[in-house]
Amino acid sequence: MATAPWYLNSDKPTLKHQRNWNEKGEDSDKWYDRGAKVYQATKWRKGACENCGAMSHKTKDCLERPRGKGAKYTNKNIAADEKVEDIKLVGFESKRDRWNGYDAKDYSRIMDRFEQLEEMRKEIRKKEELDKIHKGEKGAKEGEVAEAGEEGGAAEEDDETKIKDDEEAGFGEVKKRVRTTAGGSTGSVRNLRIREDIAKYLLNLDVNSAHYDPKSRSMREDPQPDKPDAEKLFHGDNFVRSGGEYSAWQSLTVHSINAHEKGLDVHMQANPSLAEMLYKQFKEKKDQLDGKDKEDVVAKYGSAAAPVPEDVKALAASERYVEYDRTGRVVKGVEVKAKSRYEEDVLLNNHTCVWGSWWRDGTWGFACCHSTVKNSYCTGKAGESAAAQVDAAMLANMEAAAREKEAADLKKRQESKLNDYKGYNTDVWGTEGPDKDLDPKKVDEALKKLEEREKAALEGDKSKRKYNSLEGAGGEHVSAEEMEAYRIKKSRGDDPLAKGAGTDGYDLL
Repeated sequence: MATAPWYLNSDKPTLKHQRNWNEKGEDSDKWYDRGAKVYQATKWRKGACENCGAMSHKTKDCLERPRGKGAKYTNKNIAADEKVEDIKLVGFESKRDRWNGYDAKDYSRIMDRFEQLEEMRKEIRKKEELDKIHKGEKGAKEGEVAEAGEEGGAAEEDDETKIKDDEEAGFGEVKKRVRTTAGGSTGSVRNLRIREDIAKYLLNLDVNSAHYDPKSRSMREDPQPDKPDAEKLFHGDNFVRSGGEYSAWQSLTVHSINAHEKGLDVHMQANPSLAEMLYKQFKEKKDQLDGKDKEDVVAKYGSAAAPVPEDVKALAASERYVEYDRTGRVVKGVEVKAKSRYEEDVLLNNHTCVWGSWWRDGTWGFACCHSTVKNSYCTGKAGESAAAQVDAAMLANMEAAAREKEAADLKKRQESKLNDYKGYNTDVWGTEGPDKDLDPKKVDEALKKLEEREKAALEGDKSKRKYNSLEGAGGEHVSAEEMEAYRIKKSRGDDPLAKGAGTDGYDLL
């Protein structure tokens, strides 16, 4: 019932379910009385803090500095009890109000303190400026001393609002974010760019150009690759990454990987000190070898950076005028022939002729003694005759060796066991020999034997002729009559008239 009956003498709802059961009341404006004390004891009480003696908290919750001997044992300097209040907040907003209990009057005290500090700072700066002027460091006149008052302070204040060079250089700096929402240290904060600079994404408006990441404000690739380097304002973020000590670090990493692949126990991440020491030793050895190779090349071929010797300068071109005719003869002037780049007219040891003045059979030598050894000493005519004798003796020895070899081959042929072998009869196996009269009877007998042998082969007779079965006592394989019988019975595939045998030639038409 929303309205109570008249006989109940009540003006409120009488049933519980008709009341507002979710009503919690309203929050009051009362808040904690900060720093308030309620009682100051003179002796330590049971249940109080053993450190300071206050009853409002326990020993583990005491915020006072730990004493050498607590108030429980000394009964001195007993701290006052704090005012403990239990304020229950009911509403959702009041429980989460961060400004609950804040007094706006506190801000006026903060502003007063800030203004006092600002006045003190201005006075100190004014005093410093006056001291500099009196000392003559700025070279100012004496009339500027009176104007170093409020105007000087205002000018100094205006200068402080400007961006300094060190602050301007930190616009591109990336810093770690220490206090994030989740309490971690992830993420990064990049300072904003200077507003006078052109944004990276506006350098090239082509959609297929370098990618721009708006979250990190980075553009790794070069947005203007075809533009000259002298005219570029931005080369891409990777341009900065490849500078500095990056190349040295990359060389060290590559060296450690190659050393590990070759069996050396070194790892860049596991033991960086060892890897760096080995790389340092490798560079020192490499520099020494490169320097040695360079010295060897310079010593052998010379150096183009070295000053030109005087003898080489003499071979240089001159301003002498020489005129030639059509045949190449000198008409005017004196012809100066250029000498060779090699040393000329140099006599070695005691020779009277230069090396290469004599040649014979593809060998160079000295014409004075006919010696073919470059570092030898000259022997004169005796050496020339000795060289001729050596050549003659060498020729005689070669002829004698040839004769000995020919005699040895002849003796070997005479003593060979093959000398008794008569060989095959050319009249039997070939047609190069002279014609020989054959016995017709023997030829007929040979034909009969050959026909019988062929017939036995067709009938499958096992008495087939074996290898060397016809070899006679005299060592002759086949007689001339037997070879003639074989030629008569032999069929020739290349004979065009062989197919017409027995047909009187009619199949050839």
